[in-house]
Amino acid sequence: MPIRPELAGEHPYGAPQLDVPVLLNVNENPYAPSAEVIATIAAEVSRAAATLNRYPDREFTALRDDLRAYLALESGACLDELAVWAANGSNEVMLHLLQAFGGPGRTALSFAPTYSMYPEYARDTHTRWVTARRETDFTVDPARAAAGIAEHRPSVILLASPNNPTGTALPLSTVEAVLAAASQADPDTPAVVVVDEAYAEFRRAGTPSAVGLLAGHPNLAVTRTMSKAFAAAGARVGYLAAGPQLVDALRVVRLPYHLSAITQAVARAALRHRETLLAQVDTLRAERDALVAWLREQRAPDGRALDVPDSDANFVLFGTFADRHAVWQGLLDRGVLIRETGPDGWLRVSVGTPEENAAFRDALTHVIEETKTA
Repeated sequence: MPIRPELAGEHPYGAPQLDVPVLLNVNENPYAPSAEVIATIAAEVSRAAATLNRYPDREFTALRDDLRAYLALESGACLDELAVWAANGSNEVMLHLLQAFGGPGRTALSFAPTYSMYPEYARDTHTRWVTARRETDFTVDPARAAAGIAEHRPSVILLASPNNPTGTALPLSTVEAVLAAASQADPDTPAVVVVDEAYAEFRRAGTPSAVGLLAGHPNLAVTRTMSKAFAAAGARVGYLAAGPQLVDALRVVRLPYHLSAITQAVARAALRHRETLLAQVDTLRAERDALVAWLREQRAPDGRALDVPDSDANFVLFGTFADRHAVWQGLLDRGVLIRETGPDGWLRVSVGTPEENAAFRDALTHVIEETKTA
């Protein structure tokens, strides 16, 4: 087939989808929607189904209003009515950003290790992809970030906070330093700075959202998703908050009627039940913190204490292992699927229900003991 040369030999993105008792590998919310939420979604989908002979509202105005209202409650942000955008998952939102502001002759910059889809967005939009390194504790040093921006002069800068796969959040001072460096590198047309807050609702107390920085920064975009905290991964709804001018650029590259009437109905129904759906977030935070504490008490097969960064997400990175694949496989053999991702030697586990987390702890204890004696 006459495939583009840069796609030859590439494999599609995706974590393993295996049928095992405990699935802790893709950072899903383990709690299914309640019967009340399901009933509302079903009613709204039924209402939307009666109009499926017509195209949906291509500006999804009602959904944007609902998202603005949610961000006002969640982050205290008072946003312009045109300052919110949505698409089929935050993945499509990111692709829109690279379509609008990346492209041939342009560069996207991020800080590794970070989300493995970012370079694919760049590849698919013919955007040059470069990374600067995070520190050993997975933070971003503002001075090094500024140096990387000055060197590469990117058109798009991607900052994940909380970061995937490390779970670490960025202080707003670092985001502000990146914004300042972008303006200094190109005062006339500074890079678009994207703060990816897919896991924002899980951040620890006292960790602010970058949504609060939008005023005065027209080149800033903050992306979110309903997949995680809203337990709506199957609905595929992501969104961003940004200045109206930035949002307007995304309208140019989106496909016609890209958000179906069904998607809009599901998202709006879920937002009506935000208190019920987000009630599980506190439970998951507590389970995450307990998991971090427990992992820090464990030792790798070679006797070293495990290293576990603080997490502001619904997953935990832990390591390091001389043979992480053997540990991953040992867990899988015991019916627990986690993710073999991140820097060499590290593994990532999603936070599940108390029962799932207990199964993970039990399996990891046995795998480490078995590996010691192998």
